[in-house]
Amino acid sequence: MVRKTILLALLGFIYSLTVKAQQFALVDMEYILNRIPAYQAAVQEMETLSAQWQKEIEAKNEEAQRLYESYQKNAETLSAEAKTTSENTIVAKEQEAAELRKQYFGPEGEMIKKRQELIGPIQDEIYNAIKNISLEKGYDAVIDRASAQSLIFASPRIDISNEVLSKLGYSI
Repeated sequence: MVRKTILLALLGFIYSLTVKAQQFALVDMEYILNRIPAYQAAVQEMETLSAQWQKEIEAKNEEAQRLYESYQKNAETLSAEAKTTSENTIVAKEQEAAELRKQYFGPEGEMIKKRQELIGPIQDEIYNAIKNISLEKGYDAVIDRASAQSLIFASPRIDISNEVLSKLGYSI
C-alpha cells in the first residue's frame, strides 16, 4: 500500500513537471495595419484601381444599354437580318462587360493579383515579426483580436500589437 502511494505520488510529480501552462498573446491586425503607411498607400492604390476598372465595366454596360434602347426604338423598321446583327452586337457588348468584370474582379483577376503584390509583403512582414516575438517570449499561440469573433474578453497585458509595430520599426 505504501509502495502504491509512493508510486502514485511520483507519477503525479513527474506529470506536473511535464505539464506546462500554455502562453497566449493577442494581436489586433486591424490596429497594426492602420498604423503602417505602406498599407494605407496600398489600400488607396487598390481603391483607385478598383474605381477605374469599375468605370470601364460600367462604360461597356452603358454602351450595351444604349445599343439595346436604339434597337428597341428601331426594331419594327429593321429587317430580320439587321435585327439579328443588332441583337448579336448587344449580346457581344454584354459579354465584353462580363469578361472585363471577371478579368478585373474574378477569383483569379487583376484585383487579387494586385492585392497579393501590394499587401502580401506587408502581411508577410507582420507575420514574421509576430513569429519572432512568439519565439522570443515562448508564446504557444497568437490570436488575432480583430478576427476572433468568439473572443469576449482578453486582458490588455497579453496584447502584443504595439510590440509588433515596434519590431517592424514603427513608433507607437
